[in-house]
Amino acid sequence: MTVTAKTLDDEVAVTYGTEAFLSADYARAEKEKLWPRVWQQAGRVEDIPNVGDYFTYDICDDSLIILRVKEGEGKDCFRALYNVCAHRGRTLIDVPEGSNGVRGNTRRGFTCAFHGWSYDLEGKNTFILHDFDWHGALNADCTSLTRCRLDLWGGFIYIDQREEEAESLKEFLGRAGDILDHFQIDKMRWKWRQYCIYPANWKTAIEAFMEPYHTTTTHNQLTAYAEFYAYSKQYGLHSVSGFDQVASAEATTEGGGVSRAGKGGDPRVSTYELAYENYSTINNAASTDTLIEAARRLKDELPEGTPVGEVMAHWMKSAKADDAARGVVWPDVPPEVMKESGLAWTIFPNTNILHGVTFVLAYRARPYGDDPDMCLFEAYALERYPEGEEPQTDWVKADPLTEQDKWGIVLSQDFNNMKWVHKGMKNRGFKGALPNPHQEQKIINAHRNLAQFMGRGEPRLLK
Repeated sequence: MTVTAKTLDDEVAVTYGTEAFLSADYARAEKEKLWPRVWQQAGRVEDIPNVGDYFTYDICDDSLIILRVKEGEGKDCFRALYNVCAHRGRTLIDVPEGSNGVRGNTRRGFTCAFHGWSYDLEGKNTFILHDFDWHGALNADCTSLTRCRLDLWGGFIYIDQREEEAESLKEFLGRAGDILDHFQIDKMRWKWRQYCIYPANWKTAIEAFMEPYHTTTTHNQLTAYAEFYAYSKQYGLHSVSGFDQVASAEATTEGGGVSRAGKGGDPRVSTYELAYENYSTINNAASTDTLIEAARRLKDELPEGTPVGEVMAHWMKSAKADDAARGVVWPDVPPEVMKESGLAWTIFPNTNILHGVTFVLAYRARPYGDDPDMCLFEAYALERYPEGEEPQTDWVKADPLTEQDKWGIVLSQDFNNMKWVHKGMKNRGFKGALPNPHQEQKIINAHRNLAQFMGRGEPRLLK
């Protein structure tokens, strides 16, 4: 029986094997069947504010130059060009091994270091040494850089490598994009961003951040402040998770999101304790200084015995006013959208976005070379800032095993699982995954969709 969206909605138990994680042949097949067939998040608009600014984005064997060609905000102000000279294939911008791309500015365009062939910002060839030797055979089609389709969403620049007609980025994102649009991620800016080369498959890495089911054990220090039962729901290609309740009780969160009341007799106190513990152990992400300070004042501003719902409402109202006073305006998110938005969205195939009204904490993983046992893993935080007060950031490489202080307690605990999960899947005693149909549906959905692209590895019913 084929595992369908309805199978997931009905929370039927399934299993899947390890080929997608461990097989070198599978990893090679992804180069043709997966990555060039999906929209990929390449970077953010604020990284290239001036004409001629560029950054590189690498995926498998392909390298692209993402650049700004004119002033403005629309997608026509940007180009995505393959980072390879049309002459004999030399890379135009060298990307050092182990880096996470190169940034720079060029008003004059790009010149190949091999024979000096040159290109303008649109990728059109502007110089060929001794071009007369070709006796007129060269033309713009064969001498220009190859362009790649590009679009914008949420301040991110996405690329699509398909040459044939395909769905738009808006169509690709579907309901997930519609929901997250309400949070105006395009108005957020980098707070920090880190990456590493990690010893696990990219799917092993990203799946570690796709469900809160692991929190009770992996991050057990957090259980002193809250319960972490969660739901997970498919939205076609994408999926959402949020905090849930085992039995009916008074709601302690708006839509299952991260800003919620903690457990304990006094929600004025527990709300702050949970918010502070989360924030301080995830590198000051998944919340903001404003929210934490407003939570700290709850005990002083509300009388003892204030119900949970009123505590939550006062917290949000107070933080919103504090932000407005410093020039940060919150988006108006309708209550029904807030409820549906949950805690975090997985955007197929390789990105997880934990969102709030003024912040984002996101994770992304990509293949690293041809080795299925390695990946390039990224974590980054976005936040709304008063205009002109956003920090200047760049990608920082931090070893997750030897520089845990740079990642914080929670991410370090996740890293301490990922490589052992990957190693464990190679054990002949492992018979296949047994994902939780309610709390880990995002992972099941990811494998269901992955199988449709790859033509193999489909989840099957657990019997």
